Amino acid sequence: MAIILGIESSCDESAAALIGSDRSILAHRLAGQEDAHRPYGGVVPEIAARAHVQILTPLIQAALDDAGLTLDDVDAVAATAGPGLIGGVMVGLVTAKALAMAAGKPLIAVNHLEGHALSPRLADASLEFPYLLLLVSGGHCQILRVDGVGQYRRLATTIDDAAGEAFDKTAKILRLGYPGGPKVEALAKTGDARAVPLPRPLLGSAEPHFSFAGLKSAVLRAAQSGSHRPEDIAASFQAAVVDCLIDRLEKALSGSADEGESPRTLVVAGGVAANGAIRSALEALANRHDMGFVAPPLWLCTDNAAMIGWAGAERFALGLTDPLDIAARPRWPLDPQAEAARGAGVKA
Repeated sequence: MAIILGIESSCDESAAALIGSDRSILAHRLAGQEDAHRPYGGVVPEIAARAHVQILTPLIQAALDDAGLTLDDVDAVAATAGPGLIGGVMVGLVTAKALAMAAGKPLIAVNHLEGHALSPRLADASLEFPYLLLLVSGGHCQILRVDGVGQYRRLATTIDDAAGEAFDKTAKILRLGYPGGPKVEALAKTGDARAVPLPRPLLGSAEPHFSFAGLKSAVLRAAQSGSHRPEDIAASFQAAVVDCLIDRLEKALSGSADEGESPRTLVVAGGVAANGAIRSALEALANRHDMGFVAPPLWLCTDNAAMIGWAGAERFALGLTDPLDIAARPRWPLDPQAEAARGAGVKA
């Protein structure tokens, strides 16, 4: 069994994990920064990077201690090399380079999005390629056909805001605090999802992509009107997001078999995959299409080092390692050949 040290620092979570190639999680340590960012209503990149510098090294040592291992016992060091807040990414990647060089271990530079994309395979050993993936987080909202490690075909992306970004902005509008996604979901449970007429951008459109900027603006107008209860706005907003996700996935499913074997499983990953209403709607969609459905456990949806360690293990098994001079990347698409989307296509 190969043992991979995984390091994650792409946003406001510092994390370290020891992952076995047999899917065993030998140790996982995570330190959030919510208290540091809460006064600002969102993540401040400079604060996040400084926190990673202070936290990451003792966190890695704690993970090694938890597993009863030393660096000599590790077969490779994997770290997020992008995309993400570049200061934080650099802290984690430089730390991984130093450890790999000092211990004479291979370095694996992991695409953070690939960590999310492969995380369901850590949780479910029966999940095989190909599968259809909804990758939905604070910074990304994509539908991808996953044919193997490093083999991704992007079918849709957001042309403006990601779904998670819309959740966070809705929370800010409703003054729910940070982090926003879980707070919106909790408030929505007490509201009427039909009470506030909100748009479903691109619903039924021939264009495959997502758009959530207009929905966010409609939430702002609804809140400013003073005519609706916050819980009804939250519930109506969440219902609109679900409708948009399901509509775009229906379109993707109708064309996902254009190349090769049809995906047999619908998979969701990323921070927004922790939302219960979204998970339930996706499972129902999969059932309607006679597909399997896989979603990671909630703790594996948000940013963590276990998914980075597992992506490293998958790449290590294929002999995919990286030189010590590899650079951190603020942008790193899983499918660099995908046609650029209109609008904010940089999120492709």
